[in-house]
Amino acid sequence: MSMLTRTRGATADDLKISGTKPKESMISRGAALLIMGVFTLYFLVPIWWLFVSATKDRGQFLTTPSLWFADWNLWNNIGDLINYGDGVYLRWLINSLGYAGIGALLATIVAGMCGYALAKYRFPGRELFFNVILGGVLVPATALALPLFLIFSQVNLTNTYWAVLLPSIVSPFGVYLSRIFAAASVPDELIEASRIDGAGELRTFFTVSIRLMTPALVTVFLFQFVAIWNNFFLPLIMLRSEELFPVTFGLYAWNTQLNQIPELRTYVLVGSLLSVIPLIVTFLLLQRFWRNGLGSGSVK
Repeated sequence: MSMLTRTRGATADDLKISGTKPKESMISRGAALLIMGVFTLYFLVPIWWLFVSATKDRGQFLTTPSLWFADWNLWNNIGDLINYGDGVYLRWLINSLGYAGIGALLATIVAGMCGYALAKYRFPGRELFFNVILGGVLVPATALALPLFLIFSQVNLTNTYWAVLLPSIVSPFGVYLSRIFAAASVPDELIEASRIDGAGELRTFFTVSIRLMTPALVTVFLFQFVAIWNNFFLPLIMLRSEELFPVTFGLYAWNTQLNQIPELRTYVLVGSLLSVIPLIVTFLLLQRFWRNGLGSGSVK
């Protein structure tokens, strides 16, 4: 037994001295590359198909290869889309930006403050309150749609902007993530030093703690932004007026009319392509906060 131990120790020492590393298995490396390639194609091929389809006119959509270009009509298709129905698509796009942007911002602030309070304050019922929030994470949004509709009907808020915006500012997962991150990244000593300097609780949160929680809050914002942008069932049951529709529900309404109005197919494709752009831009603008947050955390 001692001979085997000495042999293993000598082998490890020899590897350290020689500077060599265990060779990576070619099979495992090839399998990893294959899996990553398959998933990359899985995500990119539909976007490529959507982009190619949006560049074709209505006559070329079914008569040309699905994944390659025909005549370049993208700019004309975009112009026709914007002009159709007195510019209703732009109205839907602005509605989605309002629902998703304002809703995600408010949800991030509420979730950040709630998670911070659960992580840093001691009060009776704290764990019970947190467990109830965890239960809210497990409840699907579709299960809450009908109760929300009944509640909003009682206060005459259906078919209004508030019917979509107010439910969007509640994010149980955001509260959970904020609490975990605040407990790990915000030192109690820093909070005490801020109190000694005369800062109140709100000022401490918005000037000190929120900077340390930036990666978590950006994550909450992005998750909530995407969830609100792609939300379909809530506008379906809450809204009846076309001018209040978000872009996802508006495109669905057009898609149900393809048999009566065939030219809407092109508008649905081009509108779907344009609706992806705000999500991509939002992610590209906010990803730097992840890098900065992780870098500052590694230095502390």
